[in-house]
Amino acid sequence: MGSGTVVVGAGQAGLHLAVSLRQGGDEEPIVLVGEELHAPYQRPPLSKDFLAGRADQDSLAFRDPGYYEQAGIRLLTGERITGAEPGLLHTASGRTLPYERLALTLGAEPVRLPVPGAGLRGVCTLRGLEDARALRERLARAQRVVVVGGGFIGLETAAVARSLGVHVTVVEAGERLMARAVAPVVSEFYRRAHTRQGTEVLLSAAVAGFEGDVTGRVRAAVLADGTRLPADLVLLGVGVRPRTGPARALGVEVDGGIVVDACSRTNVPGVVAAGDCTVRPHPLTGEGRLRLESVPSALAQAQAAAASLLGRDEPDTSVPWFWSNQGELRLQIAGLSAGHDSTVVRGEPASGRFSVLYYRRGALLAVDAVNRPADYLAVRRALTRGEHLPADRAGDADVPLKQLLTEGTAQVR
Repeated sequence: MGSGTVVVGAGQAGLHLAVSLRQGGDEEPIVLVGEELHAPYQRPPLSKDFLAGRADQDSLAFRDPGYYEQAGIRLLTGERITGAEPGLLHTASGRTLPYERLALTLGAEPVRLPVPGAGLRGVCTLRGLEDARALRERLARAQRVVVVGGGFIGLETAAVARSLGVHVTVVEAGERLMARAVAPVVSEFYRRAHTRQGTEVLLSAAVAGFEGDVTGRVRAAVLADGTRLPADLVLLGVGVRPRTGPARALGVEVDGGIVVDACSRTNVPGVVAAGDCTVRPHPLTGEGRLRLESVPSALAQAQAAAASLLGRDEPDTSVPWFWSNQGELRLQIAGLSAGHDSTVVRGEPASGRFSVLYYRRGALLAVDAVNRPADYLAVRRALTRGEHLPADRAGDADVPLKQLLTEGTAQVR
């Protein structure tokens, strides 16, 4: 029906995929379609520098406005895909987009709590630029903020709000902060750090609903035990769900996300997917299926997807890595800690500089590094190269991990 590639989803993965096609020598038409009115922009700063007022919209843009025409990439913003059939997409505005190859880089959307009052004004989520702009404006007027969810987005927002002098309460349903991502010692360190900054942190606390005033604006969060937390602004940071868009209509397998292989291929020929919308094999072991909410992983998947559309097999086997800036604290994670059976702590958490290394049967899996970038880089290198870091020596914070890697390489030689 048509030639060329349509990329649905104009975030970082979608843009990188389109650019990678051009860099790979593709001369066919490329259409990049996004629901937002903005050209592709960086999302990580939204909960950090942009929210704090240290970055503006222009600084978030990936490319100059003229880039897309120069690269031969047709950028369509403010367009939502409403229908799909083999070789043809339909948009809400009535456009039809024929394609020979299709890339789905749809991202994810915030989960909203199914509780009374969740629709009140002032109950916000944070995913896109408009969300961040509205939240920044409301923070400037807010006095009491409740953050629901003790994950990265929630804690980054809490840190910004406290820096602006706002009273902040973090409500986390689990027993510790960032429980899906970090070790208990890291969770406790961050709980203490946020508490020292004046943030109230409530663990094992569930939100039952929100109360509003006669104008429909939120005035309080109500917990399951009846506790009432006054609030003129609420941020819901309880996770995201993958957007699967036209995937099901096209017969693409969806199981907790769009299912792809290591080369970002779906079960439908000519259709690839990348980013937060996907579930994929473990990048290092090839086992199971997992979903990675990570910009670096999205970029690596996009690179693999572009190669697949160009007829090349270039599986993504890169080491996953993540980061979170919460005030003066920089957390860097390399690898995946799931399945670990032991940990090694380097440094003293009380010093504000320490790291946790994860092992399984003596094999290094991952690191959480708090203000210790050298540890993060060493572990990332070790995982990338398949090098060994002995657990019995890694705990000595006075010995650089880079030195242990160098010694291990010398011994092998």
